[in-house]
Amino acid sequence: MATDRESLKATFVEFARTRDVALRDQLVGAHMGLAAYLARRFANRGQPLEDLTQVAALGLLKAVERFDPSLNIEFSTYATTTIVGELKRYLRDKGWAVRAPRRMQELYLSLSRVVDALGQELGRSPTIAELAAEIEASEEDVLEALEAGQAYRFASLDAPRGDGEGDSVGESMGAEDEELARAEQRAILTPMLDQLPLRQRQIVHLRFFEGLTQSEIARRLGISQMQVSRLLTRSVAQMRAVANPTAEDG
Repeated sequence: MATDRESLKATFVEFARTRDVALRDQLVGAHMGLAAYLARRFANRGQPLEDLTQVAALGLLKAVERFDPSLNIEFSTYATTTIVGELKRYLRDKGWAVRAPRRMQELYLSLSRVVDALGQELGRSPTIAELAAEIEASEEDVLEALEAGQAYRFASLDAPRGDGEGDSVGESMGAEDEELARAEQRAILTPMLDQLPLRQRQIVHLRFFEGLTQSEIARRLGISQMQVSRLLTRSVAQMRAVANPTAEDG
């Protein structure tokens, strides 16, 4: 096993030097098991497993082409981040029954994350003006995004899972091993934590390793929940930049 890992590392180094397509295909083939595993993790979202596997394979190809073997990061960790991102973008785009502009889709998803956090901080539902100020958008854009969000399609609980297992999405809910998900998060985050300032490392550790909510972290550290939210967002962006330094926007 150690010999195989060293051989793959050497192949990554050689591919980075030559950009040989045959070496690229060899590396993709060697890691297709990871892509297939991650595709199965998303198989209860209403999309065919075959399509998800193809999307995961595309993410794997991007990861191989972008990976820098000189970085102190395991390829499996780097590839997991890239493949999961590709799968999430695919599911996000497939989730819109009425095709809203991409900018409105992204704005709506940003609002979905902000509404709860801002509501908890204010102790009430935020106004349109407050939401617009928080995400630095106009009130007209916020209203348009919220209206576009009504077109978002959620998979029926009676829909088949799409992986050939025969049960429905509803029947499979609650079956995911939370500890497996946390282990995956830890594997992805651990190599990147040293890049963060102390306070941000504390927040990431409490959120992803200890499973605390943002409000619990705020109480423990003696800061506001909004500070926790902003530092957490900043930390995730910094770690993503470390993991995928050559990724292109979009």
